[in-house]
Amino acid sequence: MNAVEFHNVSKSYPIYNSPGDRLKELLSIRRKKRHRDFGALRDVSFEVKRGETFCIVGENGCGKSTLLQIVAGILQPTSGTVTVNGRVSALLELGAGFNPEFSGRNNVYLNGSILGLTTRQIDERYEAIESFAEIGDFIDQPVKTYSSGMVVRLAFAVAINVDPDILLVDEALAVGDIYFRQRCMRKVHELRSRAVTILFVSHATSDVKAIGDRTLWLEHGRLMDVGDTDRVVAKYLARMVEKDSNYLASHVETEQRASAGVEAPEVVTSIPNIDHRYGDGRAEVLGIAILDERGWPVPMLEPLSHIVVRISILAKAHVPLPMVGFMLRNQMGMDFAGTNTAREGRELAPLEAGDILTVDFHLDLPELYPASFSFSPAIADGTLLGYTMCDWIDNAIALQMTRGEGQIYGYLHLPCRVEINARLRQEEDGITASPEHVAR
Repeated sequence: MNAVEFHNVSKSYPIYNSPGDRLKELLSIRRKKRHRDFGALRDVSFEVKRGETFCIVGENGCGKSTLLQIVAGILQPTSGTVTVNGRVSALLELGAGFNPEFSGRNNVYLNGSILGLTTRQIDERYEAIESFAEIGDFIDQPVKTYSSGMVVRLAFAVAINVDPDILLVDEALAVGDIYFRQRCMRKVHELRSRAVTILFVSHATSDVKAIGDRTLWLEHGRLMDVGDTDRVVAKYLARMVEKDSNYLASHVETEQRASAGVEAPEVVTSIPNIDHRYGDGRAEVLGIAILDERGWPVPMLEPLSHIVVRISILAKAHVPLPMVGFMLRNQMGMDFAGTNTAREGRELAPLEAGDILTVDFHLDLPELYPASFSFSPAIADGTLLGYTMCDWIDNAIALQMTRGEGQIYGYLHLPCRVEINARLRQEEDGITASPEHVAR
């Protein structure tokens, strides 16, 4: 028996041009239609197996949240049938289900009772909930006094401690700090090992690829694809790259016509992925590409190969001390290595609004362990001692490192020369190397 089944499910909402049209339609003798229907979901069919982690990706407004709300029983489909087997615990809209006037403690008991737990059962779980939430004395304060991060801490702590058969998570972790997100992701992995069914919505494709057994892609309420996570996410990102490239191409053309400033001979305008983006906006990253020495895109990273990290920048305002760089991360999210133009001793000329700049970083890759590595490009204004971030994009492009000929112990293989029974000092020094130093 599947945990969740959708058969030809559609959900539509009436859209009125003005509030008065709703009343006119209601009072009309023949109920003349004065609205148009907006289809949030259109004929969607899929199933989620018990114990499966099922991810849902798509642009904002594609129907992801509507789908989860139907699973949770908050909404009813306009047509089609939905079957849900098991207790559902949902972490949907921030603070949904919490009474802002009640204390955190009272809301724990309220939510637990709504989910069918007795007071005794909640008592048994309360210490674990309070410990995981880590909000201290605020547990006895009204929820309306909580920050958004505190609300999601408490909501997640409740959701995972009521022994759900099905857990729904809808972008709630996006407001949490890095420490709490890491704890939540570890808890998600723990729930997976306990065969809890998880429906997970996120724009962070790295999280989706890390935990998703299967993934569903929605676009404008329609099911575009469902199946293997790597395949579906790759198709989704390719569509986003195509859409972004079309937008940037027209955007760059407009900027170029409006300005007679600096124009780079070659410009990249694609950003395959955006997990998070921030900066003051005075300049922005137009695109990033990983190329070989001939200028062709690199499909995979090869140990001991030469690559070019190309980053194109568009200035939106005056940037007196531009500094372009990138951070290389491994698949665990660890900042593995990075550099920038200032670190490499290349001073860039000031940028004015409309200027376009392309920077190429030529890298000789070491022998790295075979895993996925991502590049996060950035443009800042200032020096290494102090700067203001104009634009930073987390994990803009990710590539797989292939396996080299030799075994990698740890993260990378250091260039090494081995000699046997060699002297470390010349005989004329009058000192002979000690036995413990004769090999390296």
